[in-house]
Amino acid sequence: MYSDEIELEADTVLATLYAAKKYIVPALAKACVTFLETSLEAKNACVLLSQSRLFEEPELTQRCWEVIDAQAELALRSEGFCEIDLQTLEIILKRETLNTREAVVFQAALDWAVAECKRQGLGPTSRNKRAVLGKALYLVRIPTMTLEEFANGAAQSDVLTLEETHDVFLWYTAANKPKLEFPLQKRKGLTPQRCHRFQSSAYRSNQWRYRGRCDSIQFAVDKRIFIAGLGLYGSSGGKAEYSVKIELKRQGVTLAQNLTKFVSDGSSNTFSVWFEHPVQVEQDTFYTVSAVLDGNELSYFGQEGMTEVQCGKVTFQFQCSSDSTNGTGVQGGQIPELVFYA
Repeated sequence: MYSDEIELEADTVLATLYAAKKYIVPALAKACVTFLETSLEAKNACVLLSQSRLFEEPELTQRCWEVIDAQAELALRSEGFCEIDLQTLEIILKRETLNTREAVVFQAALDWAVAECKRQGLGPTSRNKRAVLGKALYLVRIPTMTLEEFANGAAQSDVLTLEETHDVFLWYTAANKPKLEFPLQKRKGLTPQRCHRFQSSAYRSNQWRYRGRCDSIQFAVDKRIFIAGLGLYGSSGGKAEYSVKIELKRQGVTLAQNLTKFVSDGSSNTFSVWFEHPVQVEQDTFYTVSAVLDGNELSYFGQEGMTEVQCGKVTFQFQCSSDSTNGTGVQGGQIPELVFYA
């Protein structure tokens, strides 16, 4: 406080923030919040949301929500989620923009209940789990699960009463549906945005084949986003199936990859291929996205590529990647779209 020298560590930053607030040292409090924002990720976002509400730090709260919404499955399955207080649990369960399946939300609520039973010195029985959840259970939108998800999960959890389980099954299958205590409307989730880097696309006979080689491009953004997947061109000669491996790297380190398939219909549309979970991408740093496709068909390719693209409130910059062995670059080639949340 006297020297204005600040050394923060992950283990003590929350306690330091508490002291800074208590003794009204705004510069130290700001440094603590900045430190927390830079260390924010899915596994600690729920705990930091709880703390940011306690310390009345709206900017940190907003950053926490951005991570929880976009990476909801990772956040809800984290150990940190089980450490939050009941009020924060209820706020998260009410959240309209959680980007995940309701079966994941239900399981997260059960995991939290087991941890809360332990904190209260109770055995994790079905009755106790329901008791500690209280009204929060009715914030889970059980009827928006698929019938299969409900039958294999919530229906066998023993947390619902027999009457509730019976009524939900009837709600799925009967023409005359019973009234349920659970919300019926599916969460809105997040709408993916698409950054398209070419101004036109084309095809020519014997012009472009994927052939199992790597198409790659580097990009940077001016604000933090979450990359969800890529939009790729398909066959220019009619319907065709491709095997594809997509990868996201930063400074040579793989952050995410996925091996999947997609079917193109012969049009010049792009076809979305997704990572397992959205990946947080920091501002002002170049990342490399790559796609290796296997398929013999001739494909469309992009032309008139742009080095800078404004997409909503996010500006993308593109540059060539040394990983690219199939001809893709800034001006033309493949990987026409980045699919993201912001």
